[in-house]
Amino acid sequence: MDQVSASHTLCRREVVNALLADRSDLLVVSGLGSASYDVMAAGDHANNYYLWAAMGSAAMVGLGLARAKPNKSVLVVTGDGEMLMGFGALASISLQQPPNLTIAVLDNGHYGETGMQVSHAGFGICLDQVASTCGFGWTDEIRNMNGVHRLRELVVSRDHGVKLAAIKVKAENLPRVLPPRDGVYIKNRFRAALGHQTI
Repeated sequence: MDQVSASHTLCRREVVNALLADRSDLLVVSGLGSASYDVMAAGDHANNYYLWAAMGSAAMVGLGLARAKPNKSVLVVTGDGEMLMGFGALASISLQQPPNLTIAVLDNGHYGETGMQVSHAGFGICLDQVASTCGFGWTDEIRNMNGVHRLRELVVSRDHGVKLAAIKVKAENLPRVLPPRDGVYIKNRFRAALGHQTI
C-alpha cells in the first residue's frame, strides 16, 4: 500500500450512497468512469446525467445545468483525475457562483481508469484549496462519514454559494456497475425528467 492509499480510508460506494440518499428531485452529473459506476450502483434515476468519454467536463456540465435550472439543486460527482484535467472549470464556476451547484470530488489520489498511477492530488495538490483560492463559497476536505453527511445537507442549501468537497476515498477497483451507454437515450430521458421535449 502506498502512502496515498494509507491516508484515504472512505469507501467510495458508501460515500455516493450517502450523498444520494433521499435525493428527491436532485439533479446529478457523474464524471467519466468510476464516478458514473458509483452513481449507477446507488440506483439508476432519470435525473442522472452520466458522462461517457467526456473527461474533464463534468464540472462544466454541472455549471450549465445549475444556471439553466436555478430552482434545482445540482450535484456533480467526479474523480480527482477528471477534476485535475478540468482545472480551468473551477475559475469559470467561481465567476458564475451558482448557489445551487455542489461538486463532490471522489479523491483517491490516483488515476483509476488508466492503471492506478498516483495523481497530482496524490502528490499533494489539494483540490478544495484550489477551489477556495478561486473563490468558491464553501470548500472542505472530507475524511470521515460525518463530513459526508454534512455535505449531503449542504447540497440543497443556497446559503454558502457554490460548493466543492474533496472526499478522500480508498483507491480500489470495485465491480463496474455500468449505466446506460446510449448517449441519446440518456440525454432524452434527462430532458423528459425536466419536462422538456426530447430531440
